[in-house]
Amino acid sequence: VADELAAALARLDTEVFKPVAAPAAGGSGGGGGDKEKRRKKKGKKGGGSAAAADEAASAETGRAGDADDTAVSGGGGAEGGAAGGAGGGAEGGASAGGDGMGADGGAAADGGEGGEGGKKKRRRKKKGAPASREMRLLGGDCRYYMKYKQTDPPTKTVASLFPDGAFPEGEIQEHPGDHNTYRITSEEKRAQERMDTSVVDALREGAEVHRQVRNFAQGIIKPGIKLADMCEQIENMNRRLVGERGLERGIAFPTGCSINHVAAHYTPNAGDDTVLQYGDVMKVDFGTQINGYIIDCAWTVAFDPVYDPLLTAAKEATNQGIKSAGIDAILGEIGGDIQEVMESYEVEIKGKTYPVKALRNLNGHSIRPYNIHAGKSVPVVRTHDPTRMEEGEVFAIETFGSTGRGEITEDMECSHYMKNFEVPNVPLRLQSAKKLLAHINKTFGTLAFCRRWLERPDGGSTHLWGQTGKLERYLGALRNLCDAGIVDALPPLVDIRGSYTAQYEHTIYLRPTCKEVISRGDDY
Repeated sequence: VADELAAALARLDTEVFKPVAAPAAGGSGGGGGDKEKRRKKKGKKGGGSAAAADEAASAETGRAGDADDTAVSGGGGAEGGAAGGAGGGAEGGASAGGDGMGADGGAAADGGEGGEGGKKKRRRKKKGAPASREMRLLGGDCRYYMKYKQTDPPTKTVASLFPDGAFPEGEIQEHPGDHNTYRITSEEKRAQERMDTSVVDALREGAEVHRQVRNFAQGIIKPGIKLADMCEQIENMNRRLVGERGLERGIAFPTGCSINHVAAHYTPNAGDDTVLQYGDVMKVDFGTQINGYIIDCAWTVAFDPVYDPLLTAAKEATNQGIKSAGIDAILGEIGGDIQEVMESYEVEIKGKTYPVKALRNLNGHSIRPYNIHAGKSVPVVRTHDPTRMEEGEVFAIETFGSTGRGEITEDMECSHYMKNFEVPNVPLRLQSAKKLLAHINKTFGTLAFCRRWLERPDGGSTHLWGQTGKLERYLGALRNLCDAGIVDALPPLVDIRGSYTAQYEHTIYLRPTCKEVISRGDDY
């Protein structure tokens, strides 16, 4: 299978990316090809760069995708089907000589049709040109997991793919600061790491589950999908690949699919028929846990390339936060570094330019077993917090960018709930509340859950309840637990209506010798 896949990819390299005009979005090669030729001819006559012409065409074809679902899913054009399979296609902005766009929204360095093999100038950030569909995680070759002999679609647990327990290592970075340079070569620190690998092994397994599940998710997310169906597919795949066994291993929190001005904590409740639209900006946020060690990782989906600068701002701000993080790093200073990157971007929507603002009251956070918000907060703006990161800690570095006011409030119907980690000893009078609390303790513990899970036949865990776990008429009991302070309600967090928000997030582990970006993948 691996040899056949390699041969197929080799054919795609020669057939799809040969120096010919890219097909028009969703087209069959007719009028779209003429438009492509006229565009190139105009670019040469005017003396403009081929990169500028490619950028204009990419934006045009990206907008055209609203009327053509085949272009959105990477299937249009005479060569478009093959190009979509390799992460290219018309909407992706593929042109003669290569993809044409970098991850930061600027022009690519090499290739192109103008200048006889000369290099294109690299553009700065801000109003960057649309990134390729592959970089925007829209379809393309969504079979990362097959290199580990996973099935397609995935059916094997990740643990079964690595019987020796040697799960893939995350991205390794040095801790910041000259005083930490000795750590990477210190024999004492290396010996310290070898003494107990249980934590990093659990984190790496959870991260590999996350990578394979999100790789699957990137193949099914497209305009027209019902959000409830999307979440069910992602969560069922998560349960399957992690080998769900109640609190021992499973989903860490509900799948967030917050749209546009809604930044976080939204997942559909029963009866919510919301459908994903072409013009939506959706944050996909889900987690895995192995023995309570949580992987918290998120990305943003936007089909319309007009939002690419917003997505790039959040992605690069998160990367800067990861770079600035490390042993002895000061949390308030990390926030300043994040803010500087985030707010260097702007995005033009319908002819109006919006500065990208960091959502100042949404922070990254430390993570401990079964405790996703373990006490330390990583701000996304500069603060005077002198708290330092410490060796052995796990952090979720997440940033949110917005075209709105840059501040969130709680709004809309609540779907997320979580038992208070330091729950008070409160006597309960309602038998229904006692029954619900017993179910929560056994199934979720102090991990977050949602109403959809309580209404599943398995009550949130097939391992624990089989098909007999569904709860009926539980809302009054849930309200009672919230009023007593035993369970916290976590309503959706929103900016002003009409604004757009983007998020990227990774989990990092501060090892004695280095920091490991545990959840890093080929996608982001």
